[in-house]
Amino acid sequence: MKWKEQAIILGTRQHGETSVILEIMTRQRGRYMGIVKGGRSRRMAFLLQPGNFVEAEWWARLDEHLGLFRLEALDLHASRLIVLPEALYSFQLMASHLRLLPERDPHPVLYDMLYFFMQNFDDPFINAELLVRFELLLLEELGFGLDLSCCAVTGRQEKLCYVSPKSGRAVCEEVGRPWKDKLLFLPQFLARKTICPVDFNDIKKGLILTDFFFNTLCLERERYKTAVFAY
Repeated sequence: MKWKEQAIILGTRQHGETSVILEIMTRQRGRYMGIVKGGRSRRMAFLLQPGNFVEAEWWARLDEHLGLFRLEALDLHASRLIVLPEALYSFQLMASHLRLLPERDPHPVLYDMLYFFMQNFDDPFINAELLVRFELLLLEELGFGLDLSCCAVTGRQEKLCYVSPKSGRAVCEEVGRPWKDKLLFLPQFLARKTICPVDFNDIKKGLILTDFFFNTLCLERERYKTAVFAY
């Protein structure tokens, strides 16, 4: 078995005296792992940093084997990531989120979002907004997508200000006002279909929103935990 594809490095862990197990994200094959022989050497250290964009060649005798990687550098983002703490944190969080998905399960939309982040992480407002959008997209890929397109009660698409914690659907300001203490705030950059300025208060609301649904819909469901930790 053999394939070659562009990939983003997510991380490594030690394997024996001289090698590492490399974890990458690919567009067509999802999150993939394999051994890089000599990966602990100084010569390879710069290439295997999380965030780097590489062309990965994988081969193994059988498809179910861990296999070996051969890598070629395409764009070494890690040197820029390491001097931007906010961007580095966002990338590490995205990488850890991807581990909620089964290995070798393709999710091209998540790969595309991660790739777009790697091209635009220099602006803290952009990388923070992309983190929120990435988490919403991940919830959707996991089967827990939110419906923010219109009000769950009236069907209106204007003045969407809240999200129901029970249904995950948007609620307009007029309907939600009496119940606002029981609803989640919907940041305007997610509610509007046109581009609008984003501030850190909106980012905070977005992260609170995604955090709530990660906790209540994903991590607390026993059947979901069983499925995830089986890999």
